[in-house]
Amino acid sequence: MTIDLTDTSTGAIHEALSQARRRMGGPASGTVLTLIIVTDESEQYDAVRAASQAGREHPSRILAVITRKPKGESRLDAEIRVGETGPGETILLRMYGPLGQHADSVVAPLLAPDVPVVIWWPDVAPASPRGDALGAVARRRVTDAAASDTPRDMLLALARAYQPGDTDLSWTRSTPWRSLLAATLDQPYPELLGGEVLAEPGNPSADLIAAWLGLRLGIEVQRGESGGPGITEVNFETADGKVALSRPDGRNATLSWPGRPERRVALHRRDTAELVAEELRRLEPDEVYAETLRALARS
Repeated sequence: MTIDLTDTSTGAIHEALSQARRRMGGPASGTVLTLIIVTDESEQYDAVRAASQAGREHPSRILAVITRKPKGESRLDAEIRVGETGPGETILLRMYGPLGQHADSVVAPLLAPDVPVVIWWPDVAPASPRGDALGAVARRRVTDAAASDTPRDMLLALARAYQPGDTDLSWTRSTPWRSLLAATLDQPYPELLGGEVLAEPGNPSADLIAAWLGLRLGIEVQRGESGGPGITEVNFETADGKVALSRPDGRNATLSWPGRPERRVALHRRDTAELVAEELRRLEPDEVYAETLRALARS
């Protein structure tokens, strides 16, 4: 069910939501969190679709904040979707004129009651997520340095402004690599003399993995470049030779040890919906991410 409201108010949006629920046969929303997406018109389709797919695992009230025509007259348009793509609710809030500068005053009355709030900037994000007016109401604040023109600079800015609850999808993308590397190094291995992470230029996940490995292993880990896609290899120099985990195709990785048979493992690149779903599973501060950001800032 889709309801379009033009030149509306938060009160009218609440009433429309209540009517939609009654028509769908249930008075309650059943949401477990509110997900705020701050984006623009060109990016909202992909972001809302990814959030809706993640909402199948985490029924959410999705509030997409879209600022339009900042020099026009103040106006609020809303597009309400209930029961279309999942068990939650989606509200696209298009704010015109000066109203867009006060999005927090529009969003606050629409937060689902008594559930955590997560905010996601899929493209342009503030350098200080917790200092943002909308970010201040969220328990978790998700950015994506990969969407920046200068991803490493964005990570360094996030490190300076870090507050518990901040995270970045560049860190989320690194989860399968970190899990596999941790499992690899959970078995006896020769002394590591140094390491290297190879990825396409400007890949912030590679910067984070290099900082994480250096922090955890106490060795120097270089950040090198490759043709991609994404991260293509993590290797370590040892007295016995090179230990390497390589993934040239973005799907399958090969683990090689000196004197041992090669082993192939699945290591596919995940889509945005999978990344968002992972972040919605953990609402507590990520201390390892915080430590890694600080290590990256020191490097």
